[in-house]
Amino acid sequence: MTALEQLRTSGIERATVVAAVPAVLLVLVQIAYPLADGVGRDRVTVAVVLLSAATALVHAGVTRNVCWAAGVLVIVSGVGLAAEVAGTATGIPFGGYDYASGRLGPGVFGVPVVVPLAWTGGLYPVWVVAGMLAKGMAGRVSLTAAGAVGWDLFLDPQMVADGQWTWRSPIPGLPGLAEIPVSNYLGWFAVAAVMAGLLAGWDRTAPDSGAARVVPVAVFGWTWLGSTLAHAVFLGLPVSAVYGCCGLGVLGIPLVRGLRARRITLWPGTHGTM
Repeated sequence: MTALEQLRTSGIERATVVAAVPAVLLVLVQIAYPLADGVGRDRVTVAVVLLSAATALVHAGVTRNVCWAAGVLVIVSGVGLAAEVAGTATGIPFGGYDYASGRLGPGVFGVPVVVPLAWTGGLYPVWVVAGMLAKGMAGRVSLTAAGAVGWDLFLDPQMVADGQWTWRSPIPGLPGLAEIPVSNYLGWFAVAAVMAGLLAGWDRTAPDSGAARVVPVAVFGWTWLGSTLAHAVFLGLPVSAVYGCCGLGVLGIPLVRGLRARRITLWPGTHGTM
């Protein structure tokens, strides 16, 4: 190995370690969620959101640059906040709903400040995985939107069961999830597609080093399989366990197949055949 290759390898290893720190903390705090209740669970929920956003932004910063990471935050959380404010005020694009008062910290126009950060933390690993699977930018946008819906098939039933928000829409829900209108998932697809489209443009402003890709992929896998287990066993939500597993499986199953067949890779400097 040449000196240049050694420096590059060392840089990749450092980036992976730095990006992994908030991800490990995120997993540890999420494990605590089923064990907590009342105010303690609310605090765990806020901590999960903050750590998920930190995991996304740290990875973006160490693999691109701080400016690019800031752009990701502005795009995803900015669009997320606008959609949430519109949703709570008008019922568009998700359907009518209200957040519980004071449980998730201070709010803006009835939307807890941490909610836009949750969009950043949840969408980013989906965006990374979609980029590994899609052949073009249009495909990446579509897969990101589909993956966001899959994530919400876990998120919404869990938060509704915990009383963090309440739906007031007459639109029917999916079988077994009657309290959550199907318009919610259509709204999620549309909003996530807008976010992904804007990220596609922002993506061109800084090259992706490919370093530490294992971190957001691991977070995606943990969200997919860990949430399936948690909903089915620890949270008493077997219906959303099935829906969420299938929803994120739209990306997760091709990801696993691609990794096993070595058509895609988690490490820079090696190339798959996809």
